[in-house]
Amino acid sequence: MEKRKPVTTSKLKKMKTDGVPISVITAYDYPSAVLAEEAGVDVILVGDSLGNVVLGYDSTVPVTLDDMVYHTRAVVRGAKSTFVVADLPFMTYHGSIDQTLRNAARLMQEGVAHAVKMEGGAEIAEAVAACTRAGIPVMGHIGLTPQSIHQIGGYKIQGKNSESARKLLEDAKALEQAGAFAVVLELMTEQLAAHISEELSIPTIGIGAGPHCDGQVLVFHDALGYASNIVPKRFVKEYASIGDTVRKGLIKYVEEVKNREFPAPSHSFQMEEEVAEFLYGSKK
Repeated sequence: MEKRKPVTTSKLKKMKTDGVPISVITAYDYPSAVLAEEAGVDVILVGDSLGNVVLGYDSTVPVTLDDMVYHTRAVVRGAKSTFVVADLPFMTYHGSIDQTLRNAARLMQEGVAHAVKMEGGAEIAEAVAACTRAGIPVMGHIGLTPQSIHQIGGYKIQGKNSESARKLLEDAKALEQAGAFAVVLELMTEQLAAHISEELSIPTIGIGAGPHCDGQVLVFHDALGYASNIVPKRFVKEYASIGDTVRKGLIKYVEEVKNREFPAPSHSFQMEEEVAEFLYGSKK
């Protein structure tokens, strides 16, 4: 496979200008990152959704900065040319600016991320501006913000009335003004997402926000059906069902172990006859 040039924030902005859709996948480990890069994904988001997807939490709130550093570092090792963005987890950028910068710096230095992502609008603009001034690229995230799910009151479509739609547009512009290089639009009406995308000079990345964003993002495990008892989501398209394949393979493995069919002679290693004789003596 021919190695491509690394994806950068400048390239992403040019893709918006040229009308080239941006592909983003959320992934959390080395093998997923390798496969995503081989597939030609533009951006990998190491989301704090790893709390739900791979750590078994009910929300993203329990995810720590140490969790994010660990998983981001693994993803970067597997994706040499893909742009890697890492989520700043719950309450790591709502304190002092110094604290925010220290936490973002950890994701950049220890996690080796290329950028960080923050949830929120105008209320976090100061934190976004401080990071960008310090040389840390920031992706914004508005609409449904999972870190605030308890405050929002559940997974609800955002921007359905004029007041909330106006607020989301103002938030998007505040993030752009603060220096964000892109913004995720999650679970909002496609008309609002289209309008925000037209109003901004930076790329918009949609998830459950219709087809008119500058790019789209899905979670690796959702897109590939890599789980058990997956709850269908209207905004997700499943491109494979590897969970079923994995389950069937493991069932077959357990069956063969129980029946002593595995390992077979072809999976085993034989000792030379003279060595066996030296160790155990000749057999009559």
